[in-house]
Amino acid sequence: MVIIKPFRIKSFKEKNSIIEFENISLSYGDRLILDNISFKINQTEIFGMLGPNGVGKSTIFNLITGLILPKSGKIKINGELVNEYPIYLRTKKFKIGYVPQYGGYFGELTTIDNLKAIGEIVIENKNLLMEKINYLISKFELDSSKDIKAKFLSGGQKKKLVIALALLSSPKVLLLDECFAALDILTIKMIQEILINLQQENQITICICDHQARDLLACVDAAMILSNCKIVAQGTPSSLIKDINAQNAYFGSSFKIS
Repeated sequence: MVIIKPFRIKSFKEKNSIIEFENISLSYGDRLILDNISFKINQTEIFGMLGPNGVGKSTIFNLITGLILPKSGKIKINGELVNEYPIYLRTKKFKIGYVPQYGGYFGELTTIDNLKAIGEIVIENKNLLMEKINYLISKFELDSSKDIKAKFLSGGQKKKLVIALALLSSPKVLLLDECFAALDILTIKMIQEILINLQQENQITICICDHQARDLLACVDAAMILSNCKIVAQGTPSSLIKDINAQNAYFGSSFKIS
């Protein structure tokens, strides 16, 4: 696959980090999920997470949103300690949007009615409601399916709808869980290009976790590899695929981006 990202942000100043994990540990009963991990996601960066099933990628999203709490360590958003902040306060104060791996829409509602239902909640200026909805329908090429019930949409159309729903609130941080899974090549490329445009035009910080390593690495600025409850490697896509720890834990020795 061709690397589609026209540029990659090489470095960031310390003050530009928007999400910070400091020595975070988490267990489910006797099962250790995250073991003293620390990392940062910087403002306007597209950041990726890779690793085997069950390694804790979705758990990190749940920690960011406040759905679950860590056993120990600190979570900071915009430099503010948020360990005790409930979900609604984190998402509203720091404008966090979330695209789940499954669901995220009302199956019995049409595409446009899904957008209206969420828009009524998150868009305060009702005069802008239909303007925003029509913009997202056009951006995600959902015109032909706007009057179709969501449960009858294709996998790609459902994914585009859920991302559009997350964008209704104009988030500053967008979390995407397995956003490339089970999609055709053209839809994946379209979503990659949309994410890059959101970074460039809207200054949104984006974090993606996915098993489609090539598709993820084609659009991120930086990524990390999780394995055995730890971060085993992190850096730019080109540096990661050369990292021996990343190869041993996830990629293998023959993996290439293109």
